[in-house]
Amino acid sequence: MKIAVIGGNGKAGKLILKEALNRGHEVTAIVRSKGDLGKAQIIEKDLFKLTYDDVKGFDVIIDAFGAWTPETIPQHITATKHLCDILSGKQNRLLIVGGAGSLYVNPEHTMMLIDTPEFPDMFKPLAKAQGQALENLRERKDVRWTFLSPAADFRPDGERTGKYKLGGEELTLSGKNESQISYADYAIAMVDEAEKGKHINARFSVVAE
Repeated sequence: MKIAVIGGNGKAGKLILKEALNRGHEVTAIVRSKGDLGKAQIIEKDLFKLTYDDVKGFDVIIDAFGAWTPETIPQHITATKHLCDILSGKQNRLLIVGGAGSLYVNPEHTMMLIDTPEFPDMFKPLAKAQGQALENLRERKDVRWTFLSPAADFRPDGERTGKYKLGGEELTLSGKNESQISYADYAIAMVDEAEKGKHINARFSVVAE
C-alpha cells in the first residue's frame, strides 16, 4: 500500500511513519523541511500548497499536521478543508489525527469532554479547532475521510504495548478505568485503519486496553 504522512516529522507523524514502514508499506513523508525520516521517501512542500497531483498516487493520506500557537491553531480547520478540497470526488482516503475534546461523555451526546469542568483551559482552543474540523468533515460526502480521536491522556513518550481498545463517539475507558493511550499505540491503530478501512466517513476513538 502507498501511504503519505503529512507532518511525518512531528511527534505523532514520526511514529505513524515508522509503524507503516515496519509493516512493509511504501511510505512518503510530506514535510516542510527534511529531517531524519529513515527509509521514507520525502516530498518537501507546505500542506497548503499541495495539489491533487502531489497526492494522487497514494492509497491513503494521513494528516498528522499539528499547530500549537494561538495564531496557528485555526489552521487545523483550514488544513482539513484544503485536503478535502483537493481530494473531492477522488478514491484516495484521508485519515485525520484528531483530538479527544470532541468525544461525548454521556450517552445522550449532549456534553463533550471539552465542556467538562476538568478539561484544561490551555487545551480548549486546540480542542475547539479540532472539533470544528470534525464537524466540517461530517458535511463532506465527496471525500473518503476518517477522523481518529485518541484518549484524553495522549502520551507522547508512552510505552508501545501493541494493544488498544476501540471506541466510537463517546469517551471510552481502559480496563484500568483510565482514558489514556501512547502515541505509539495510537500509531498502530492509525495504520490498522489505513490497511482495513473500517471507519470510512466516520470518527472513531482508541484507548489503551
